[in-house]
Amino acid sequence: MTAVSAPERAPGGVARRAPGRCQALVVDANPASRSALAGMLRDFGIGNVVQVSRVQDARRRIEQERFDVVVSEYDFDPEPMTGQDLFDDLRLANLLPLSTVTVMISGEASYARIAEAAEVALDAYLIKPHTEQALRERLLQGFERKAALADIFALVEQQRWKVAATLCELHVRQRQKHWVAAARIGAEAWLRLGDARAAAALFEAVVATQALPWARLGIARSEYEAGAVRKARRTLESLLSDQPGYADAYDVMGRLLLEQGESAEAVAALRRALALTPGNVTRALKFGVLAFYHGHPDEAAHALQQAMRLGLNSQVFDLQALVLLGTLHFDRGDRRGLLQCLRALQAARRDHPDSARLRRFEDTLAVLAALLERRVPDAVTLAQRAVLEMQADDYEFEAACNLLSTLARLLAREVRLDDWPQWVASLAERFAVSRTSCELMCRAGEGVDGFESTIRARYAGICDAAEAAVAHAVGGDPRRAVVELMAHGERTRNAKLLDLAKHTLDRHRERIGDAPALAGSIERLNRRYRRYGVQLSLGAARAHPADTPA
Repeated sequence: MTAVSAPERAPGGVARRAPGRCQALVVDANPASRSALAGMLRDFGIGNVVQVSRVQDARRRIEQERFDVVVSEYDFDPEPMTGQDLFDDLRLANLLPLSTVTVMISGEASYARIAEAAEVALDAYLIKPHTEQALRERLLQGFERKAALADIFALVEQQRWKVAATLCELHVRQRQKHWVAAARIGAEAWLRLGDARAAAALFEAVVATQALPWARLGIARSEYEAGAVRKARRTLESLLSDQPGYADAYDVMGRLLLEQGESAEAVAALRRALALTPGNVTRALKFGVLAFYHGHPDEAAHALQQAMRLGLNSQVFDLQALVLLGTLHFDRGDRRGLLQCLRALQAARRDHPDSARLRRFEDTLAVLAALLERRVPDAVTLAQRAVLEMQADDYEFEAACNLLSTLARLLAREVRLDDWPQWVASLAERFAVSRTSCELMCRAGEGVDGFESTIRARYAGICDAAEAAVAHAVGGDPRRAVVELMAHGERTRNAKLLDLAKHTLDRHRERIGDAPALAGSIERLNRRYRRYGVQLSLGAARAHPADTPA
């Protein structure tokens, strides 16, 4: 058997090991077929072949090691996770290098299965029974494609997004081989950079030649990022009418609906996405979060429990889910469930002892555990310690929502906290940056008189300050607008005001003499105060160190 050949080093500096030094991963629950696949890969000249029988084990190995080839079976009955879920979770969390050749093997040749494989950008989808020669040919094609795009992959790994996107555009204009794959990578890079128009141009180039669902979805995402929300919604509705089983499209639709204030419809969209991919950890987390904040505690608990069972200790699992799940256990009076979540967080903290984020998570559940065990003085002491964290520069939106939720439960049990109105007002001033964030904060404190009115009043004050500053810009004094926005932003630490200050400065830069100095001040404020919580984002999941806010 002729060995699968790959260049020793592909263009652009991306290492492509010779076959004998390549490492492959085979994922298959059946020992016989797993061994047969591993034997084929060795016969092809691949020197190191790792075998695992479970999706969770495969994900853990991929998180820890770099593989040149991953070959996975689709079905893993009776487990809910599939090979598709494996590649999907890794894609959403950016954990699988673009240079890895990916192959799915399935006994089903339906259009839906093949379309799923295309959406996660697999290099091959093989139908069983397949021949050894068919697998070899797919691997050769995969290695050839990776080598042709190696320059782009190198730039992406270096996070040189603009250069990567520009090189992708060159591939598309010249219609080089594999230009469609380059268009997809380039469009994602432009979206990451905030250039929705450039991203849309690449997606539209693909749709013009072949109306691939992922490219149509990309156009909808670009429209949404550019502020054309109604247009994006129409594009999504058309796509879902044609592709009712497209889970990624429901993800985006859910985010859009939530931003438009249609929370029930957003929940329904993410419910549908999870129903289509019940073994997908990322979607279970997204749906669990949304269900938690929008009045579906039973569904939230089920989804978060499923995510915990399938993904705990992996990089695709966000430990904030343990806080929400522990809170749901508290509401049910389930001491055992609450302590299980608390112990899991404590175990995670042992690996990241300096993580402020995990410390806040643990403190939240410690308050609830003390309250459930009727250790009220301990609960108050822990809550007061959590309140002191509010002033930290790295305090996050997710921490604010967790604190509001905890305070609401303390007050509901008639624990005396005289200063709570000031605490809630301070949190609202800092983190009510949009209608969506305002609504989520209100829901976090649901059930306590005064929480919602305080949050909404402070958000209204932020909007009033923004409008007053804009009036100065319209009236011919943009510098005053920028300075006032910066002052309000520094006092409240509100990202909406800092964003508007930057936007106003950029728009009127030529009329502001000290624009460079003001720009530097805004950037310093943003670096100091701007924090987000990944559990409240319905966009693509992002892996991040335990002590780094997403």
